[in-house]
Amino acid sequence: MSHSIQIAVVGSGYVGLVAAMCFAEMGHQVICVDNDERKVAALQGGDTLIHEHHLPELLERYRNTRVRFTTDLAEATNECSAIFIAVGTPQSDSGDADLSYVEAVASEIARHITSYKVIVEKSTVPVYTNEWIRRVIERNGVNREMFDVVSNPEFLREGTAVADFLHPDRIVVGADSERAAALLSAIYAPLTEGDYYKNEGAIAGCCSTSAPPPLLQTSTKSAEIIKHASNAFLALKISFINAVSNLCEAADANVEQVARGIGLDSRIGPKFLRPGIGYGGSCFPKDVAAFRSVAEQMGVDFSLLSEVEKINVGQKKRFLSKVRSALWTLRGKKLAVLGLAFKGDTDDIRESPAIDLVEMLLAEGCSVVAYDPAAMKRAEAELPASAQMRYASNIDEAAADADALLILTDWPEFAQLDLRKLNATLRYPIVIDGRNLYDPNVMFDHGFTYMSVGRPTITQTHTREQSKVPTSAGSQK
Repeated sequence: MSHSIQIAVVGSGYVGLVAAMCFAEMGHQVICVDNDERKVAALQGGDTLIHEHHLPELLERYRNTRVRFTTDLAEATNECSAIFIAVGTPQSDSGDADLSYVEAVASEIARHITSYKVIVEKSTVPVYTNEWIRRVIERNGVNREMFDVVSNPEFLREGTAVADFLHPDRIVVGADSERAAALLSAIYAPLTEGDYYKNEGAIAGCCSTSAPPPLLQTSTKSAEIIKHASNAFLALKISFINAVSNLCEAADANVEQVARGIGLDSRIGPKFLRPGIGYGGSCFPKDVAAFRSVAEQMGVDFSLLSEVEKINVGQKKRFLSKVRSALWTLRGKKLAVLGLAFKGDTDDIRESPAIDLVEMLLAEGCSVVAYDPAAMKRAEAELPASAQMRYASNIDEAAADADALLILTDWPEFAQLDLRKLNATLRYPIVIDGRNLYDPNVMFDHGFTYMSVGRPTITQTHTREQSKVPTSAGSQK
């Protein structure tokens, strides 16, 4: 039977806050540490600061009971058995991961170790980071017998991070000592032994008492590589289907039919085979660049990753070309933009292809009226409101008298637009869909010129039969 363990989580961003709340949900006592006093005060007051499903109710349930927030890392180090480092590892100009925050935290932890501790890498870090953390702690005078360093990478998707944490495909623990591995096994026992899923009110997901998640024990180096390799492979899959979509457009084929045909192969699977305007967010761009950089430093030719990045950049440029081909000239055009976050169900705009495209459109002399259900406050900090850039309070306001409507983020509500009303609201019935949310035939029947990714363009200058595009069986349109 699992038991409560004292855990410190350093960092209260997407990974740290989700980890802290989920450890509490699993029955552990958690101290969440952040050096930003305003952030700590907001969390103490019940503000999650990020848009993430299930997080507000978990914060309300556990703050000041199983979870407390503080700026005092010394106290957390003294009280806790395991200290998870979940601070940012942003991309440097060279493409490397900037590990200065990780180093600073490791140094601070070292100054307050008085009994055996397990320091856990939860941030996404390159291989050999565990050895550097160990060196930093030893250089600060801590005996090697007083601590171990473990790699425990996260595999969370923004928008579903809480469910992903509690219902993982796998839990990876990279540990080079049996003592450290045993502590991590105990921490995750509520999941791996299935006890959590017996609880009334347990967050629903794919795991259960009869099908708990597996715990994979590896070396620390293998665990570090697993994280980068996983994200790089998913980015590769996205870029691959985007490259295929470009071929489909050139050949007048339908990428959705092609993706379905590929995805039905059990060796490949259907996930991450949705074409669009490119990947973004806080993980894929940074992790692909960092993985490529690590390979270069070790003399390994991983130029495949450079091609992945090249395709991703090119996909945004191709979409801009679609807008230009629909409107001829862009200067002076008024465009409605739906979506600013890098994907639906999050307010995260980091490396968002939607933000990049808005910047390209503004540079072309367009005026943009944008709407996003959650990300507008963050977007306005990067793209301040102006005569050219406005933010709408709803979809109708964004579309009013626009020369065209652009769908840039796959929010569920953007797939459920009132098409008759939209046609009447736009100046011209032109929709350029970067997420393939609609059936082209339905858009034609509602009087739209409709452009998407990897599928033939539908225009009102063609007859119904000329414009008919076969859709994939079972596709959600």
